[in-house]
Amino acid sequence: KRLMVGGIERVYDMGRVFRNEGIDATHNPEFTMIEIYQAYGDYRSMMDLTERLIVDAITATGQSTKLQWGETTIDFTPPFQRATYDELFAKHTGLDPRDTDGIRRLAEKIGFDTAGKHPDVIKSEVFEEKVEDSLVGPIFVTDYPASICPLTKRKRDNPEVAERFELFVGGRELANGYSELNDPVEQRLRFEDEQKAKDAGNVEAGTVDEDYLRALEYGLPPTGGLGIGMDRLAMLLADTQTIRD
Repeated sequence: KRLMVGGIERVYDMGRVFRNEGIDATHNPEFTMIEIYQAYGDYRSMMDLTERLIVDAITATGQSTKLQWGETTIDFTPPFQRATYDELFAKHTGLDPRDTDGIRRLAEKIGFDTAGKHPDVIKSEVFEEKVEDSLVGPIFVTDYPASICPLTKRKRDNPEVAERFELFVGGRELANGYSELNDPVEQRLRFEDEQKAKDAGNVEAGTVDEDYLRALEYGLPPTGGLGIGMDRLAMLLADTQTIRD
């Protein structure tokens, strides 16, 4: 994004990523990601780009867009389905997405510790547990709660949600993108909230990045950003069930 500030209007980088996380069939501490940023784009144009990239990748392997993955046939014929986070939450939990007390009770019934957690964090944990596995897809989940998206623009007509999407295939996230927040004042406030959460014990929260804020003060154009997990995409193309393979 600093390159975008410097005047390079389209940037991508594909390389190795290291995260101190657990290992399972779809998670590895070392993996490959492509990140893409485009000036004068937004999360809608990034969804269009993601769709074209994945369909082109399938076509390049000589396979049909109706792809066999294990025992499941996944239809990648465009356009991919799109649905909002709250629509899917209501459909799969039977709860009103605004019913914070009901969501908290469900989270505690599942076994989550809810003490001291923001309602949207609790909601996100329930979403991961109750919704994600059922998303065979490909489906773009859009309009996430703004409070859990610290680098994302809010929707103009509904500032409670962020202009963010995640692409789910076979119950797993394959891509993540958003309309990048380019307001340095708002970004500082978001970073300060992240720092407070980190100081309170949230090890996954971020900190205040002064260098990035300085870059935003020079000026970042309206920008769409996108990240795709290349290992998970390769799993689909090769009909492989483990990321290690």
